[in-house]
Amino acid sequence: MNLDTNRHSVFKLYYHLILVVKYRRKVIDDYISETLKKYFLNIENDFQIKLEEWNHDIDHVHILFTAEPTTNLSKFINAYKSASSRMIKSAFPSIKKKLWEEAFWSKSYCLLSSGGIAIEVIREYIKSQGENGEEN
Repeated sequence: MNLDTNRHSVFKLYYHLILVVKYRRKVIDDYISETLKKYFLNIENDFQIKLEEWNHDIDHVHILFTAEPTTNLSKFINAYKSASSRMIKSAFPSIKKKLWEEAFWSKSYCLLSSGGIAIEVIREYIKSQGENGEEN
């Protein structure tokens, strides 16, 4: 296993984040998912995180990422949700019509540490998302 390091520690911290569209609206297609992913990649250095895996279904995204021990995860998640919501509604005005309110993301989220599960199991689970789902 390759470990990450910073000035004072050695670590390997994996997190599985699931973000759901407000009211579970079915608005995420491949293009919107890639746009959301690009924004994630643009801000990852600001929060000392690194994207490992990304996939989506029509109403949510799955993100596997690594972080440093000092990363403020709730601050990062809230910053990403807020900024990506503004960006996606600006880039895709038609999405606003499908939402009842201004928010793109649900207020809640699911964040899981990798625990004892092998990372490859999580990777395969994320890669399989949307394979049996509905089409837009």
